[in-house]
Amino acid sequence: MNRKKIYLVRHGQTDYNLKGVVQGSGIDAPINQNGRNQAEAFFQAYKDVPFDQAYYTGLQRTKQSIQSFLDLGIPAISTTDLNEISWGDYEGLPMSPEESQYYTHMLEQWQQGNLDYCIAGGESPNIVAKRMQRGIDAIVGGPGETILVCMHGRAMRIFLSLIMKQDLCHMDMFEHKNLCLYLLEENEDGSFELLKRNDTEHLKELV
Repeated sequence: MNRKKIYLVRHGQTDYNLKGVVQGSGIDAPINQNGRNQAEAFFQAYKDVPFDQAYYTGLQRTKQSIQSFLDLGIPAISTTDLNEISWGDYEGLPMSPEESQYYTHMLEQWQQGNLDYCIAGGESPNIVAKRMQRGIDAIVGGPGETILVCMHGRAMRIFLSLIMKQDLCHMDMFEHKNLCLYLLEENEDGSFELLKRNDTEHLKELV
């Protein structure tokens, strides 16, 4: 068995991130200049890692964030299984006090174990987990040992909960920032351990 080492990163900053506007899977926003700077800083820090395979989502901000690695000729796969959660009717809206209150209520429902709860028109954690597990299975069972994966904040929480065998109601333990790194290494028994968690050391030179 090829034991995987997975470098899991969140995409670089977008203008929606900067303005506090909900994106989700329905908003295909590009990364902004700061996001491009973050992507370049990550590339400079990890360009010598011998990646065998890269994965990104169906949304352009993830591909843009690792484009410099793809330009090296690393084989890459785009998969919507790793897409961000759909925030339904809230996508594209600024986080007003009312919407912030509703969002907090939703998170409380999830933390209490109501993982079928979702925003109107959006996806629940259980719905996302089904496609996310397909994505994880493809990565773990796919080619190569050293893997680069770029995805999204909430999707990362669900990905990490599944691969680390944690209950989804605790997914908020996996904090994230734009272009942060989670480094996972597979054990002999097929379980994974975290070697780096929400790591942004590579961004320390950025203001």
